[in-house]
Amino acid sequence: MTLKIDMNCDMGESFGHYVLGFDEEILKNVSSANIACGFHAGDYMVMAKTVEMAIENGVATGAHPGYPDLQGFGRRAMDMTFAEFKNMILYQIGALDAIVKARGGKLVHVKCHGALGNDANNRAIKGDYEVVEALGQAVLEYNDKLAVVAFAKSAMVDKLREMGLYVLEEVFADRAYNVDCSLVSRKLPGSLITDPSEVIERVLKMVKDGVIITSDGQEIKGVNADTICFHGDTPTAVELTRQAREAFEREGIEVGNPLHQDA
Repeated sequence: MTLKIDMNCDMGESFGHYVLGFDEEILKNVSSANIACGFHAGDYMVMAKTVEMAIENGVATGAHPGYPDLQGFGRRAMDMTFAEFKNMILYQIGALDAIVKARGGKLVHVKCHGALGNDANNRAIKGDYEVVEALGQAVLEYNDKLAVVAFAKSAMVDKLREMGLYVLEEVFADRAYNVDCSLVSRKLPGSLITDPSEVIERVLKMVKDGVIITSDGQEIKGVNADTICFHGDTPTAVELTRQAREAFEREGIEVGNPLHQDA
């Protein structure tokens, strides 16, 4: 059986005249784009341009909702009620979907950004599913055919599937892991992995063997990798995505989003 993997990247994170990331080049290498929806990054012009480039490159489009925190780039946690979590996510999905539809495309998935995604995962580890359920409810109310991207081998995955949602289990190419499958805080050294050779070794192990190597060298086994994330603002992102795509092709691993019409 042919192995398959979706390569996703967080993008559309520029704002006004300020340019962040290497979206135009990265879109040549990945199969899915998680597009910022204007809360943690991006704006209506950046969103439109990114959607257009994704469609031109045959790349699946997904909404990338985050906390309303432009200054902190959505990487600072915020205290919200269930209704605030749900409606904040719903608002952002709808905003991006309007642009995607206007450009003749189709929204495929939803993936939480930064602190919002970490909060959903880390709280679920402790048995608190409020953020996960708000995410799931927002998607169900908007379009239950959308996939939800969630941390692989996590309580998030189980809860979202219980809610009846299609889940893509995600691993991270350029981020260090803790033993509980959470990500090492960006405040700590070594949390971001930029060396292409190290990243390629990691991603092949994740996809072929279902194994994540943690920051302290331990192995997390039995990982199901549906999609693998590359961060568009990682300094070596273009090279990482190019080399990863080439490595997958050499290994006979098919790259594509399973729900995208062109995949």
